[in-house]
Amino acid sequence: QVQLVESGGGLVQPGGSLRLSCAASGFTFSNYPMSWHRQAPGKERELVARITSGGGSTIYADSEKGRFTISRDNAKNTVYLQMNSLKPEDTALYYCNAHLPALRGGVKSGQGTQVTVSS
Repeated sequence: QVQLVESGGGLVQPGGSLRLSCAASGFTFSNYPMSWHRQAPGKERELVARITSGGGSTIYADSEKGRFTISRDNAKNTVYLQMNSLKPEDTALYYCNAHLPALRGGVKSGQGTQVTVSS
């Protein structure tokens, strides 16, 4: 059974940093792309960043470029999101996603970790 457990969220002041982690189990982690999405109250879920299975290629939403870094450790079955220069508009529930093929159940999400940026 696929499990994705996010951690590392919390309350941080504007300009601060957080590092989110997502521990994966129940599938061959190193075979699949991973991503982080977020959802703010009253808004749709949106892509934050995505990384290929081997970690060699990443993409970011425009608003996160230069501030956020997605990475993964395939030996630890963990994907990370380093977030710097945080802004109040980054406040959201952040979800880790595993991009499995349709025959394996498709995209799986964790329960999310709350990030609140406020002074």
